[in-house]
Amino acid sequence: MGAAASSMPQKMDEQQFMAAAAEAYAALKAEDGTVDKTQLTMSTAGADNIILLSDSYKVSHWKQYPPNTSVVYSYFESRGGKYSEVCFFGLQYILKKYLLGPVVTKAKIDQAEAIYQAHFMGEQFYREGWEYILSEYNGHLPVKICAVPEGTVVDAKTPLMTVENTDPKCFWLTNFLETLLVQVWAPMTVATHSREQKKVLQAYLEKTADEGAIAGLGFKLHDFGFRGVSSVETAGINGAGHLVNFIGTDTVAAMNVAIEYYGAPCGPNPTPDVFPPFLCPGYSIPASEHSTITSWTKDGEIDALRNMLIQYPTGIVACVSDSFDVFKACSDMWGTELKELVLGRDGVLVVRPDSGDPATTALKCLEILGEKIGMSENTKGYKMLDPHVRMIWGDGIDYESLQEILSTIAAAGWSSDNMAFGSGGGLLQKLNRDTQKCAFKCAMAVVDGEEREVFKDPITDPGKKSKKGRLSVHQVDGGWVTKMGAEADEATSAIQPVYENGVLLSECTWAEVTGRAAIASPSPYVIPEAAAEA
Repeated sequence: MGAAASSMPQKMDEQQFMAAAAEAYAALKAEDGTVDKTQLTMSTAGADNIILLSDSYKVSHWKQYPPNTSVVYSYFESRGGKYSEVCFFGLQYILKKYLLGPVVTKAKIDQAEAIYQAHFMGEQFYREGWEYILSEYNGHLPVKICAVPEGTVVDAKTPLMTVENTDPKCFWLTNFLETLLVQVWAPMTVATHSREQKKVLQAYLEKTADEGAIAGLGFKLHDFGFRGVSSVETAGINGAGHLVNFIGTDTVAAMNVAIEYYGAPCGPNPTPDVFPPFLCPGYSIPASEHSTITSWTKDGEIDALRNMLIQYPTGIVACVSDSFDVFKACSDMWGTELKELVLGRDGVLVVRPDSGDPATTALKCLEILGEKIGMSENTKGYKMLDPHVRMIWGDGIDYESLQEILSTIAAAGWSSDNMAFGSGGGLLQKLNRDTQKCAFKCAMAVVDGEEREVFKDPITDPGKKSKKGRLSVHQVDGGWVTKMGAEADEATSAIQPVYENGVLLSECTWAEVTGRAAIASPSPYVIPEAAAEA
């Protein structure tokens, strides 16, 4: 016992560990005190290393499959969740950014080996497998990915993507890629969440607005989410998910994704004298924030509001009006002292009251603005503000609060066309993988040359039962049918190849994505009875 104990490596306490780390870092410093980041094993270069873009435990899975496994076939789906249907979006971004071309190099293998050796405190890394990919495929990944076309709306519990290895020696690669591929849950869930809100907005426009108002539906929910998400990449890909349904955004990174990864147009409209004069996946307008208003001081608020009208004499301009007393701003400032300036503009002032209970505050502001500036009745009997004035509510907006505001103002006789909405964290961030219960599961494997159905069926949670066998997806009578195993018909399936061995086989254009996600009229959303009877 004593001999065994003496042969064990000496353990470090936390202080000793930190001292050793500092010593190792100091050894890398040049004379000028700088450190070459390429010499740091845990450098940011790992963000571009496909071998490091996976959960730790997957590094050990290559030796856990049955002997003589040659194919692993898995699929991705929404197993249900908040909404009964999902809008698939975001895979093309992941494929283009992370999987195209030769993504495995010797330097990346060396880097991964060093990190995993330290991470596991020993040898778990399958260097031979990655070297095989490098030597046999020049670093291209030997996998095949099939998916429904992006923008397609399918019932929950419908497979959206399948993945399988194309080289029998790389059976372990299919599910190694799960971690990265499943991140499609985020843009897909935002696209779904945004689309469900579009159904609500469309239904209220159809109920309470004049016929031509539906043309403005794309501007009714504006993305305010850039600052409310966890990273620039999240803002980009999730914000693009919103742009699948709407064309209003302040999240510039979202436009970049749509332009760079989906070919969305951005520039002058090639058709002269046709609105809009510029084509872009998302649009915005001049708008104030509290700093640009409150810097004039409380006593100078009226001058700040006047300045907005003077600086932007034409077009649409939005102005926060709740810096101090939103009701006074609507009544005494916009509605009295600045009324003539408002009515004299060649454009629309969008008043933004962003504090207080959303539904009751929005309604009170509509009533004040209508009384002070003017209102009329539209063809459906609902009240409309003077066309020089509209409102936007941009605080605390999500699927539930949006419905509450629209229901409240409709019940009071106001058309939803008076308002637009801005949503930030509630649009892009207040979601997770379980919102739509997204999962990636193995459905088939080839072992000893024979296909076997693979599935899970937990006795404690029937909702997690997975599909088995090869899969195909078909649209039948307006719904979606999944065929499994011997019944699967991959040739006629909506799931078709998009990627194989490092090459993009099929590419969606931005117009195709947004076109598939369009909502038919009338909206399938059912307006609550109280609002419908107003």
